[in-house]
Amino acid sequence: MLTIKVLGSGCANCKRLEQITRKVITDMSVEAEVIKVTDYNDITAYNILSTPGLVINEKVVSFGRIPSPAEVTTWVADALQTA
Repeated sequence: MLTIKVLGSGCANCKRLEQITRKVITDMSVEAEVIKVTDYNDITAYNILSTPGLVINEKVVSFGRIPSPAEVTTWVADALQTA
């Protein structure tokens, strides 16, 4: 099972990234836990410069923008291969 974290304060972009991520894992029928990380100290631990951020199995794959569903699909598929 994958662990996917959406890093951000809860702004519109963070919510959009969470929606995209949940749709991708549903469409791929992937077993994954999606965790919203809103605590500033927890976010800064990932050494990202801006939110929203996306972390899959503790690897930062994106930050500071909203990735496309195709990008998220690729990252999830890559994480499944290395899991």
